[in-house]
Amino acid sequence: MSQYDVLCIGNAIVDIIARCDEAFLSDNGIIKGAMNLIDAERAELLYSRMGPAIEASGGSAGNTAAGIASLGGRAAYFGKVSSDHLGTIYTHDIRAQGVAFDTRPLEGTPPTARSMIFVTPDGERSMNTYLGACVELGPEDVEPEKAAGAKVTYFEGYLWDPPRAKEAIRLTAGHAHAAGREVSMTLSDSFCVDRYRDEFLELMRSGMVDIVFANESELKALYQTSSFEAGLDAIRKDCKLAVVTRSEHGSVAVRGNETVVIEAIEITELVDTTGAGDLYAAGFLHGYTTGKSLADCGALGSLAAGLVIQQIGPRPRQNLKEEAQQRGLA
Repeated sequence: MSQYDVLCIGNAIVDIIARCDEAFLSDNGIIKGAMNLIDAERAELLYSRMGPAIEASGGSAGNTAAGIASLGGRAAYFGKVSSDHLGTIYTHDIRAQGVAFDTRPLEGTPPTARSMIFVTPDGERSMNTYLGACVELGPEDVEPEKAAGAKVTYFEGYLWDPPRAKEAIRLTAGHAHAAGREVSMTLSDSFCVDRYRDEFLELMRSGMVDIVFANESELKALYQTSSFEAGLDAIRKDCKLAVVTRSEHGSVAVRGNETVVIEAIEITELVDTTGAGDLYAAGFLHGYTTGKSLADCGALGSLAAGLVIQQIGPRPRQNLKEEAQQRGLA
């Protein structure tokens, strides 16, 4: 028997979210729609220029873990915070969602990571992330019993930025595969793909990663192609299962010769795209670890993503299990 459905590993980040106009991004040299890594000095500068903001525990894989728990799944999380105010907030929030989070906090500096997220009127989010304590996640933070006891381990491509996290991922994957479990990753960001393309492809082709999540731009960046179809043909050969999201055009799951096209759900208003991919992965993995078809996995992913983009912040405010039940997906 598995102890958990999904173990998520990621950068434990507190999101500080504010609305802005297009001119603000231009005036402050912020790349729209991307995750920009910044240092402590720039973090202070951008924070001083922000308008009214909402603080919310985030981090890509942390959002996925929270989504899985909201769907009624059993989720665990590895991520590093510091023993400071934001670290306390993060720990409280993720545990309150029902996620098992026992990574020992860092004493002293650097402080807990934070991401200044600017949301433009079109709902697009531009992230400016100071990694702080995240970079201290290492092999000593791996809990072997959780790694071996989860049906699927899921980690974010962003973890390839802090060097010691790679060691933690490889160690966790070793425990998972030794126990007959599967390992999945999200490509995270097309700029992240550009930084680590060869390493990401090797993770897939070597069999260390079984399942890959990507959006359309990340897929094209991975294979350096302008053709979605060419990227899809390539990725189906490189991993056991690949899932590619396409915003309002839905998503596609490919496994061997099998191709499943999933529609996006209709939404009332696009408010904030922060967390859309994270919650899609939560829905899909919840379905996958409970034995559902790829079509139903994708429908759960679309539901979770569609709900989160109609609110500010990356973690679900609704009970996703109840929402799924109402749509006959539970």
